[in-house]
Amino acid sequence: MQRTRFVVSPCAAQQCLTMTVTSRSLMSLHLHSHPAGGAKLLDSVDEGLRRRRRGGRRRRRRFVSFLTGVLLLQYVASCFLFTLDKNKKIKNSSKRRMTLLRTGRLLQRVHRLATPTPTQQRLHSLASFRQTSSLPERRRRGLLLPFSLLQEHLHPSVDRGDFQIFQPSEDDLCRAEALFTPSAKHHIDYFASAVRMDHVPALNQPEVCFIGRSNVGKSSLIRALFSLAPEVEVRISKSPGHTKKMNFFTVGKAFTLVDLPGYGHRAPKDFVEMVEMYLQGRRNLVRTFLLVDGSVGVQKADFVALDMCEEFGIPYTIVVTKIDKSQQGVLLSHLMQIQSLIKTRTSTCFPQPFLVSSTQFSGVYLLRCFIAHVTGNLNMS
Repeated sequence: MQRTRFVVSPCAAQQCLTMTVTSRSLMSLHLHSHPAGGAKLLDSVDEGLRRRRRGGRRRRRRFVSFLTGVLLLQYVASCFLFTLDKNKKIKNSSKRRMTLLRTGRLLQRVHRLATPTPTQQRLHSLASFRQTSSLPERRRRGLLLPFSLLQEHLHPSVDRGDFQIFQPSEDDLCRAEALFTPSAKHHIDYFASAVRMDHVPALNQPEVCFIGRSNVGKSSLIRALFSLAPEVEVRISKSPGHTKKMNFFTVGKAFTLVDLPGYGHRAPKDFVEMVEMYLQGRRNLVRTFLLVDGSVGVQKADFVALDMCEEFGIPYTIVVTKIDKSQQGVLLSHLMQIQSLIKTRTSTCFPQPFLVSSTQFSGVYLLRCFIAHVTGNLNMS
């Protein structure tokens, strides 16, 4: 088995960390330092790991586990020696006490390194609209207006006007992005959760909500919308029915975004009572976004949700998610089905469906701009 050997040094005398790394795991770890310089040592180790990201999170976790084990042994040994010194009243008891305290602090630093806070999470490379300026023109156009790539495959007889109603300028996209960017005077954060209307927070600012079938990608889309505020914790899960409550996120004093539980498979038992009362009784609700999975099209449960929005007479917009999960022909077929559905069965639905991909960020900038517009925070130029 091939063995690789490297050293991460804190550039301080008598402190070095030597690791022997194999192709499968970290086989041995030798820590040659006094705990007095532990803080500087840990900083250097953290910096060394940041430079060696090819190993991935698994290697990082293994390294932290080994380092924690070594420090824990050192901590136990320090406790034992400190007890002996205290019993024998040796003069070096103060040094042992300092060693014990410093080792304990170093263990706390290692624990924080192993479990990074949300603010330590890296931003997506395409989180900001400005980051698309260096991309090729076709790729950039596909991110800003996903339908522009699909319309090339449409028959000339198909009316494209219904897919191009909301066409903001780049200046509008930049101003909408500023609304989703936190600052000292503009906080974006999770506010509260509720399972009944009695628990819903009393907020007067405009409100938008996201509703859709279980595992349609609601939480993933909300995380993409809030990607410029990584400290906002939006929990996502691959298992359907992960969201069980109505989660409220405040975007400064501009508007509130609500993540509703998914309907269909593994939906909450009180879903109908919870969601229907919210949609009917929430006076500051200005727009409901009905999410449809672009890889499978409109399902029976989606028809029920659509009829519910029509019955309540609330303004809503259809958002087609996961457009990167299906081939263009299949996606176009589902899109034509949705467009026909909007024309024949809806009266309060916005005529244009929005196409998004939470992983590739396609359509996210356009949806941000539309949300800023319908909440009254952006006047189109």
